[in-house]
This record gives sequence, C-alpha cells and structure tokens, in this order.
Amino acid sequence: MKRIISFICLIVCTLIWGTTFVAQDTGMDHIGPFTFNSTRFFVAFLAVLPFVLIFEKDKIIKYVKSEKKMFIKLMIPVGLSLFLGTQLQQISLIYTDVANSAFFTIFYVPLVPIIIYFLFSDTPHWSVWPSVVVCVLGGYFLSDFKDAEVRLGDGLVLLGAIFWALHIIYIGKLVTKFNLPFFIALLQNLAVAVLSFLLVIIFEEINFDKIILESFEILYAGILSGGAAFVLQLFGQKHISPAPAAIIMSLEGVFATVSAWIILNQVLGFGNIIGCFLILSGVLISQLLPLFDPKFKNI
Repeated sequence: MKRIISFICLIVCTLIWGTTFVAQDTGMDHIGPFTFNSTRFFVAFLAVLPFVLIFEKDKIIKYVKSEKKMFIKLMIPVGLSLFLGTQLQQISLIYTDVANSAFFTIFYVPLVPIIIYFLFSDTPHWSVWPSVVVCVLGGYFLSDFKDAEVRLGDGLVLLGAIFWALHIIYIGKLVTKFNLPFFIALLQNLAVAVLSFLLVIIFEEINFDKIILESFEILYAGILSGGAAFVLQLFGQKHISPAPAAIIMSLEGVFATVSAWIILNQVLGFGNIIGCFLILSGVLISQLLPLFDPKFKNI
C-alpha cells in the first residue's frame, strides 16, 4: 500500500511538472530566467512554510539534531543540484521549445541508474535498463524532431539533466534517512530562491511592474510545482528507489507535450502519440516486472 501511495504521489508530481513547462515558457515574456526562478521558488518557500510549522516543527529537532552533519551533507547537494538543474532548464526555454526541453530533461532517466552504479555500487533491478531505453526512445518521438540540429537550448537542458539525476539520487537518500518532507522541500526552495536572486542582482534588473505581469505563471510554478510537486516527490521517493522513480517521473515529457497541445495549440501528431505510449510502457515495465521477482527487494 505504501508503494502504491508513493507511485500516485510521483504521478501527480510529474503531472504538475509537465504542465509547468508551459508556465515556465510563457513566464519569461517580460522578465528574465533568473528573476522568474527567484520569485517562483520564494513563492514555493512561502507555500511550504505553514506545513512545516504545523506538521514538522517538533520533529525537526528530533530527526536533525542527532545527525546534524549527515543532514547537512545530504542537503547541500540536494539544494545545489536543484538550483543548477532549474537554472539550465529555464534558460534553455529561451532558445528551444517546450517539446525539446521536455525531451532532453528526461535524460535523467538513464543517468540515474548509471550514476548510482558508479558512485554507490548499487545495482538496480534489470528491468530498469529496458525501461530506460523505451523511455528515451519515447522522448525522441515526443519531441517531434525533423532533422533538427542540437541547439544551444537543447545542450543546456541536456547538461541540466545531470543535475536533475543527482537531485533525484540525493533526495532518495535524504528522505529515507530523515522523515521530514516538508522541511526538506522548504530548505531546497529557499536555497534556489536565494542563489537565483544573486544571479538577478548580477545579470538582470529588479522590476516589480514586470514581475506582476507574470504573476499567474509565477504563482502556478511556485505553489504547484515548487511547493506541492516537490513535496509529492519527497513522499513518492520515500518508498520507491531513485532509478524506478526517475522512470516514473519521465512522464513529465508526456504531460508537457499534451499541455502544450491544449494550451499553446501545438499539434499533437502520430509520432507524439507513439512517444507517449512508449514512455508509459517504460514506466509500467519498471514498476511491474520487479513485483514478479521475489529475489529482488531494492525496488
């Protein structure tokens, strides 16, 4: 039952992330990427704060005080990887479209088990590997490439996929050891907001009139994506290990394409439908096959 609940949390999380691609794209009509991310994650910080005070205020001292060094050691890569991943993804949308950004983002799917294997010598279930191939192939069809060269934006998203993979891995380790999903989400949102604000000071201007013009996109990306979705990710990864979790979250490419089709009137062709089917198949393979293997428990 716990695994089913975690699976549902990751699906809802991925749905929010997928639709947020549209808000991220349209949210830079009047402001720069650093301003968007700074305000977005500050809103996310405020959205999560009440839940920390209500549900985890007393637990923080209990869980963190005894192993403060370990918490900080895991929290730093979580915050930094999220910051770098979001910045690269946001900047990429200036140079590439939603479909391409969604496709290259899900390259964290093959990167997660590879990084886990080489850094931590942790071997995932064999079903992860065919699932990875199917998901990446599905992402290719979803992007609707037609002899397109890899543009600057695509390269930025591909680089960002490394940090998304690291974020998923370290979130898995952190939430398994410290049962503080709201507090972890709060700290990572604050880290991204503050670091993004430093980039705003250096590279952009602070213009509240322009920020207000993007208020809907900022609130959507902040409250739902930065707030609700990242908390759901933490709950989801509590009972699902990083490699299969990454495969589930690759569905964000499907949701991004469908939302772009509905909201931005982008055409959803036959290839896009095949891509959606392949990614869904990859998710099912990663989740169902290990259930029939009683010898494997690390799922």
